[in-house]
Amino acid sequence: MNLLETRDSFVKAARNVAEKAKTEGRSLTPREMELINEHLGKARDLDARIQAGAESDEVFNAIMAVDGKHEKRAGAPALTIGDHFVKHAASQLVQFKYTPGASISVPEYKAAGDPHYTGGPTGMYGPALVQVDETVTRAYRPPVVVADLLASGTLSGQAITYFVEGAREGNFGTVPEGGHKPQLHYLYSTVTENLTKIAGFIKLSDEMLDDLAFLVSEINTRLMYDLAVFEEQQLLNGDGTAPNLRGLLNRSGIQTEAVADATDGFNALFRSMTKVSTATGLAPDGLVINPADYQTLRLAVDGNGQYLGGGPFTGQYGNNGFSNQPPVWGLRTVVTAAIAQGTALVGAYRQAATVYRRGGVTVSSTNSNVDDFEHNLVTIRAEERLALAVRVPAAFVKVTGFVPPAGP
Repeated sequence: MNLLETRDSFVKAARNVAEKAKTEGRSLTPREMELINEHLGKARDLDARIQAGAESDEVFNAIMAVDGKHEKRAGAPALTIGDHFVKHAASQLVQFKYTPGASISVPEYKAAGDPHYTGGPTGMYGPALVQVDETVTRAYRPPVVVADLLASGTLSGQAITYFVEGAREGNFGTVPEGGHKPQLHYLYSTVTENLTKIAGFIKLSDEMLDDLAFLVSEINTRLMYDLAVFEEQQLLNGDGTAPNLRGLLNRSGIQTEAVADATDGFNALFRSMTKVSTATGLAPDGLVINPADYQTLRLAVDGNGQYLGGGPFTGQYGNNGFSNQPPVWGLRTVVTAAIAQGTALVGAYRQAATVYRRGGVTVSSTNSNVDDFEHNLVTIRAEERLALAVRVPAAFVKVTGFVPPAGP
């Protein structure tokens, strides 16, 4: 039943009560008056929102009408996944109040190439019956995450089969005229990685759904942030036991480097870079490190008390400006609690590994989960499917016993 049909059903129910009393030649009872007012109230509720919720495209035309500073081109995709969900689901969300067993599933969200537009949250998606505090504190998200270091690909099937590169047998050589040419043999092994599904859900009340701007904020902040945090844990630490990914740190064939003592941290990282280059011929391009370990590196000083990574306001000795998170040894550095303190991972990330995704993040909702309808709740679920392919495990070095050098 769509929005208009729901509204008409309430009007019909009110008419039926009134006509029954008229047919029987009597006045309306107090209970009948109560029922009629209840049905008509719900119909007026839907009338007030019919323009905002009839079709998702009408909703976004209304946004641009309110915010005259921005132009809306027909069919423009949503800026964020929260906007994307509301764009496709706004006309159906209202029905959750009155229809048990209702569900909504919107198309997968793909952010790449989506145009930017802006607009304030108040009134963006139509009138709200209940005022909700829209403030949601977004947790800190660094500018670069582990997935950003890796190459990216897409899948249309359920798994990816790829070649893991091993050692080379034989080599080129100089050959006299008519001489025997040397043979080279490149060793490969095939590996199949199945897609892993990462999913979770939240529950919101009908009052929160009345304020669709809050719903956008809740999806874009908490739900997507927690999804990204769990994804990063899987990419690094997944144990490979179905349905988990096999993360970078648990791959057979990665190299290791031990820290000799408390002053050997920086040197161990550089030795790891050398190991990547000499074993694979690939150039190391990334470092993943725990925040506590990075803090110790960042606060390290030389014999003159100058910060090696630059001071609180400027670079070393007042030069080179300021960088909040300077790279270590020129490597693109990801600081994340997803890797254990005392461990670092150096690698040629983009050349040696690829994260494959099937579609984008999918957001669906229903009020038929358990007893949602009885308690005026709606379950909103987010999920994604991905696989991790590591073609050159030796291009990664796990630094163990990592202890950054202390200051003088």
